[in-house]
Amino acid sequence: MASLSPPEEEAAAAAASFHHRRSKRYSSSTTNGLAAESVPDKRHKISLPPSFISSSEIESEFSHHDPAFARINNGSFGSCPSSVIAAQRDWQLRFLRQPDRFFFDELKPNISASRAAIKRLINAEHDDEVSLVDNATTAAAIVLQQTAWAFREGRFDRGDAVVMLHYAFGSVKKSVEAYVSRSGGEVIEMQLPFPVNSAEEIVNRFRTGLALGKANGRKVRLALIDHVTSMPSVVIPIKELVKICREEGVDQVFVDAAHGIGCVDVDMKEIGADFYTSNLHKWFFAPPSVAFLYCKRSGAGGNLHHPVVSHEYGNGLAVESTWVGTRDYSAQLVVPSILEFVNRFEGGIDGIKKRNHESVIEMGEMLVKSWGTQLGCPPEMCPSMVMVGLPVCLGVSSETDAVRLRNLLRERFSIEIPTYFRAPGEGETDSITGYVRISYQVYNKPEEYHRLKDAINELVRDGFKCSSLTD
Repeated sequence: MASLSPPEEEAAAAAASFHHRRSKRYSSSTTNGLAAESVPDKRHKISLPPSFISSSEIESEFSHHDPAFARINNGSFGSCPSSVIAAQRDWQLRFLRQPDRFFFDELKPNISASRAAIKRLINAEHDDEVSLVDNATTAAAIVLQQTAWAFREGRFDRGDAVVMLHYAFGSVKKSVEAYVSRSGGEVIEMQLPFPVNSAEEIVNRFRTGLALGKANGRKVRLALIDHVTSMPSVVIPIKELVKICREEGVDQVFVDAAHGIGCVDVDMKEIGADFYTSNLHKWFFAPPSVAFLYCKRSGAGGNLHHPVVSHEYGNGLAVESTWVGTRDYSAQLVVPSILEFVNRFEGGIDGIKKRNHESVIEMGEMLVKSWGTQLGCPPEMCPSMVMVGLPVCLGVSSETDAVRLRNLLRERFSIEIPTYFRAPGEGETDSITGYVRISYQVYNKPEEYHRLKDAINELVRDGFKCSSLTD
């Protein structure tokens, strides 16, 4: 992914590397090859590059978070810094002060500026390949609506297939049911292994799914692939799967990357999908809610339309999405302010992403060592989130148990974290069936993960069983 930092802002902050980020404010020790503190002639003042964001500044940016809670679940709803919230409020007031001027003179050009910034970030070819929508769920509806029309209008044959991963997000599965199944398409859900041992396992399962979709002379009209599965969380080898789709004659490829931008590398030219969506409010510090939908210009994107039809219908999806009626567009307008925030960190968003990954792996391995369990996949298949096995003795034996345990951790220990039930395979005994998904973002501290470690260890010492919990 292209770096976000302009040349004049190449200094930033090691905010997510917890070994150093909390102790002092960082700045460059040299200028033009000379140590700043060793300049002998005080008459010649050497200007230092801007300092990195400090730990206290990070804490101030997220001071609106509830300090009583260990908030280690950035993956669900993201986080928005105070400076971006202030910029959002400014956009809201600009509209409320003079709505007519805002609508006629400011809204569209500033949304276009946000789209252009995203286009550069994701290495798209053209600005009109990028549309801003509410969230990845809306983007999925846009793509699947087009698929449904193709079935209903006879361009696709009844029984032609849509292939998707079993771990697709729940709302996307519902969209597939609503748009594809009701229109005559056959939906092939590929079961993926968990825990995952290698990317090759996923590639092999996916090939099997495509073969099922093409059975009996059918065509695979759409492959719907996650970039990062939500629960359980695993980075999918997306480039390999898109390449396989091209080799196997799949009509279109849609990548659902709700956790994409700010969490994994996102480069449209390298990935090669027809459609790609990512939320900006999960790992890119936007306020809720906003996402981008990339539609490759050479594909069938010209037949895509926003599901909310308004005055711009027929002018292309990117333009249609700039006005879907009177509403708050401020989350789409703060992208430049987000770039200002992330460029205060060393390496911009790429540096943040790298340090978050390293930190979440370190915290995950700490928990695994304490609990005597395992990670849900190899570290290289983890983004800024990781699945960590819970002690078997807790007795997580159903999805209901997992939800009740999550509630217990929230209410008794003030820890916000998702829990996951993995059904044991045939013949498995004493296997790990409960997992937690930990996230790491720039505001997190190691002590929050140690609180989780201590809470689970306390439950184990007390002989706790999930079967003792009720609603």
